[in-house]
Amino acid sequence: MIYDFLIIGGGIAGASAAHELAPYGKVLLLEKEDAPGFHATGRSAALFTRNYGNSVVRQVNIASAAFFRVPPDGFCETPLLTPRGCLTVAQGGDARALDALLGLSEPGEEVSSMSVADACAMVPFLRPDRVEQAVFEANVADIDVSSLHSSYLKGAKARGALVETRQAVTAMTRADGIWTVQTVRTSFLAGIVINAAGAWADQIGAMAGARSIGLVPKRRTAIIIKPPADITCAALPAVDFAVSGAYIKPEGGMLMASPGDATPTDPHDAWPDDMDIAELADWIERETTLKITKIEHSWAGLRSFVADETPVVGYDTAVPDFFWLAGQGGFGIMMAPALAVLTTELIATGRPGTQSQDFAPALSPARLL
Repeated sequence: MIYDFLIIGGGIAGASAAHELAPYGKVLLLEKEDAPGFHATGRSAALFTRNYGNSVVRQVNIASAAFFRVPPDGFCETPLLTPRGCLTVAQGGDARALDALLGLSEPGEEVSSMSVADACAMVPFLRPDRVEQAVFEANVADIDVSSLHSSYLKGAKARGALVETRQAVTAMTRADGIWTVQTVRTSFLAGIVINAAGAWADQIGAMAGARSIGLVPKRRTAIIIKPPADITCAALPAVDFAVSGAYIKPEGGMLMASPGDATPTDPHDAWPDDMDIAELADWIERETTLKITKIEHSWAGLRSFVADETPVVGYDTAVPDFFWLAGQGGFGIMMAPALAVLTTELIATGRPGTQSQDFAPALSPARLL
């Protein structure tokens, strides 16, 4: 069989693309692990916020908002978003660090300044003497990542897509307009290859003969700790520490914390570094009133960026019928709906639709030449 579209990578990018492309032809999704979403997607505790990332990323977030708030009929059984809110604080003398964030406020998406006293009342583990400025975003919400990913996969299969696991790609060739994609187990034929391989996307590109997009996987560490007995996690917002990049957010009755690290590394099954964990625990105890007696769980994931920290979505400039869907960084979950739609528009019609046309040129691989 010759598939119309062969997608490499079963994370959120590949799964969402499979779902959107399936009505337009025969789709095959290849995942190298035992189950899709093992790496970055399966290690994300994502928030939906329109104001995260650079200006292009924010445009894509805005384009995804309607999907998250009102998913298509039958897409999922429970809401994808749960209200959370996000409190961003500036510490250590950076009293004007949040002015740019305040400037993003608009009707229906208010971003409001909050007094130090009110911020510390909202988040009791903050130290008043360490908070210089606080800003609250009421419309930030938790994303049910597991439901989003599984619903995309389920929907793709219902639309006729085939999902194959344990199919690590080892080589690719193209002849007479058809790709032959070799895996560790067999080979497949396809007209168009979509590279949604996450941290491995540049390696897949090299197999196809494409020029590197300069993708850099970066490790991010996270830990789970118990909250104090007098704090109810369900009532807390997520807390971002603007200058350091660290954050603490409720997660299943516990607290998840990350230093916001971005350590360049090779693509691999990421694990947390003991020193990173120790430094994070020390930072938490210095900058908040939280006391860590035990780390319940720790992990690390890879967030992959190109130089401008903007996704790469579009056909390769030199290799025919090879499509990049890569470089989503730490924004991939909340950008997935809009990027999947753009991918389908570019492949099915050759041009971005009304929703995508303003940001599509900024995502093109051509910008990286």
